[in-house]
This record gives sequence, structure tokens and C-alpha cells, in this order.
Amino acid sequence: MSRSQLVAEHLPLLRRYARALTGSQASGDAYVAAMLEALLQDQSLLNEKHGPRAGLFHLFTQIWNSVAINDNGEPVTQAASERRLSNITPLARQAFLLLSLEGFSEEEVAYILDTNVTEIRALTDAAGRELAAEIATDVLIIEDETFIAMDLESLVKNLGHNVIGVARTHTDAIALAKTKQPGLILADIQLADGSSGLDAVNELLRTFEVPVVFITAYPERFLTGERPEPAFLISKPFQPAMVSAVASQALFFQRNSRNRNQRAAAS
Repeated sequence: MSRSQLVAEHLPLLRRYARALTGSQASGDAYVAAMLEALLQDQSLLNEKHGPRAGLFHLFTQIWNSVAINDNGEPVTQAASERRLSNITPLARQAFLLLSLEGFSEEEVAYILDTNVTEIRALTDAAGRELAAEIATDVLIIEDETFIAMDLESLVKNLGHNVIGVARTHTDAIALAKTKQPGLILADIQLADGSSGLDAVNELLRTFEVPVVFITAYPERFLTGERPEPAFLISKPFQPAMVSAVASQALFFQRNSRNRNQRAAAS
């Protein structure tokens, strides 16, 4: 397999991680584009000591740590850079995402983040304490498969959140959200009755802001950058730690955005 084929094979999941790390499709894809540009200029930057996928994530991390980039892939102004620093994903969360969302081993995560396994374990413990301290919120689940919906409901409750309801269709989702506005939405993209969880969420987002985590059996279809796509995406089948990591990351960005708006209003 050629170098370009190896990169293309692992690019969708790198995009998923980048979007979860930055909180948006545009910013995540801009950092991935900057990494690819650096790789085109110097292919020796890709170290495959731990395999090509870990090598790509390691190179991405170097780009992420070295420069602030706007949604068009250009360096940002100092003011925008300061906003990025106030919203940056802490190292503990980076380690937790790499372990729980992307499924890397501790050794691979240590390589990606340029540290050691002992530090990764300490970072993971720190992330666990941070997750435990998350403010509980009301969660709307949009999922038509009964057992998956039950698993999600149980998981969300164990994380300390309240489930306001489980919607199995687009119509159900709109009705439930009108009854009580959720603080977080977990949504399947394709529902069994032919309706779309993505369409339901887009309709809800026209009336209020809420972080959304999408769940799909085909994540690669929504990681191309060719159209507006989810920032937070989980693959089926999922592990509890995966849902915990991504849901917490979505709430992390919402909380930081709210705090910045409050500071701006007070100034």
C-alpha cells in the first residue's frame, strides 16, 4: 500500500478526533489540512514506529500544539489565538479521547502526546475526576433501536445526567424537546421509519443552542468535509467510555462558550 493510500485510510477517524478536539467541523478539518500540507512538503515527518495511524495522530498533535489556525487553514490573529487558548482541550482530555474514542493503547497515546505511560495514566485519572465533576444536564436521546436506546439511557443516568425522553422518530424528537429543552442531545443519524435524526437536530437547533453527539454505524460517511457534518461523532457499536468522553467534550465546549459570553456581557 502506498503512503497516500495509508493516509487516506486513516484520514476519516483523524478528522473525527480533530473535530472532537476543536469543537467544530471547520476548525478540526483546518488542522487536518495543515497537517496534510506539512506532510506533502516533507514525508519524513510521518514516523511509523507505532504504525501509520499513530504516526498521523502524532504529526497532527505537533501541528495542533505549534500553531493556532482559523477555519480557513490560515494562522489566526492574536485575539483569536487568545480565544483558542481559553477553549483549548486540556491534555488530560486529549489522552482520554485518544484512549476512549480512538481506541489507542497507552503506549501509543504516550507516543502521540510525546510523554510516557506513567504520565498518560495520571492524565487519564485527572480526566476521570474532571468527568465526575461535570455539571449534570437534561439529555434527549434520539434512537429507534430499543436495546441501544436502553443502553444509552442507562449510561447517561450513570454519568449523573437526567434523561428527559427517548425519541424514536423525527416527530417524537421535536415533541419531546418542546416539552422540556435538553442540555445535551444524543442522536442516531438514520432512524428506522425513514426519518433522519440529523434533520430533527437541525430543526431543533433553529430554535435553541444545544451540544449534540451523533451516533452512527457508518461514521466515514460523515467525515469527508464535503458538506456540513457533525463535530461530535460516535461509531456503533460503542463503548461506555466512548460516549462518556465525547458527551463530556461537547459539554466542555458549551460551558466555555457560555462563560465567555457571560464575561463579555459583564465587561
